[in-house]
Amino acid sequence: MKTGWKIACSVAGAALAVALLKGFVATTYLIPSSGMENTLYRGERILVNKWKYGLRLPCMTVAGYHRIRPRKAEMNDIVVFNNPANYTEPAIDRREVFIGRCIGTPGDTLMVDSLFYADPDTQYAPDRKSLYAYPAAYEDRLDTLMGHLHISPGPLMGKDSARHIRSFSRYEYYLLEQAMEGTRWISPLHCPDTTERRMPLVIPKRGMLVDIQPWNRTLMRNTIVMHEHRQADIKDNTLYVDGQPTEQYRFTKDYYWIVANNSVNLSGSQLFGLVPHDHLIGKAAIVWWSKQAGTGPFDGYRWNRTGMKIE
Repeated sequence: MKTGWKIACSVAGAALAVALLKGFVATTYLIPSSGMENTLYRGERILVNKWKYGLRLPCMTVAGYHRIRPRKAEMNDIVVFNNPANYTEPAIDRREVFIGRCIGTPGDTLMVDSLFYADPDTQYAPDRKSLYAYPAAYEDRLDTLMGHLHISPGPLMGKDSARHIRSFSRYEYYLLEQAMEGTRWISPLHCPDTTERRMPLVIPKRGMLVDIQPWNRTLMRNTIVMHEHRQADIKDNTLYVDGQPTEQYRFTKDYYWIVANNSVNLSGSQLFGLVPHDHLIGKAAIVWWSKQAGTGPFDGYRWNRTGMKIE
């Protein structure tokens, strides 16, 4: 009995140590797609430094948001973070985990093409409107979704007996996709033109007044609603915050613009908008496992990448 008790205590102690390390020091993350190639490859497992931006304490559902020794992410950091556009899950640390490269830090200004492409990686941005079609019979359902998501119900752009056409930004379409839960009955009609002139996009930082402009109005409204937790609407091309017309807004959090390495992979701020500091989990630090997808048990290993520092 004593031997069995010792073994049980050893196993429990080891499990507790692993849980504490994962919760308070570092965690692992599986690269799910090719969006970060050629820095990180699909299927690789990485170690994430949870102290780089200050340790975000777990159990946010119960204890709320607290961070020990907070520090800001830096330009070109590869950041692991929670999905900022998941409106259905109020607890930040229970949302999906994403990874991307930070190309905009609090207070920075990015030059973007009509808020659709952003330097330096010509990424898609969320405010550019495109046309989308959906079944005419789903009009009431779409109205309900837009109401829940705080999407302004713009006018119909066209219709026939079978379908209606409306314009949405990529960010708005992303939110609608999330709400449709896999049954995608809204589809894009065409790709946008990208020849228009560039506009400055200011990345908000805590305490900063940001001008509300035609090219950032939707993005700022969405950020104010989802992360500043205030009522905001766009009426007659004017942003209203708590019922008051607003030309400038003072943000209460630091925000980041995070994108994929691969410009073809639309999985960054071009879809889900600005990333608040409270969504940051940590910085990608080391590749601890790398194996080519689709290979057998004895081949496909990238031994030269094992233990590689991520930059």
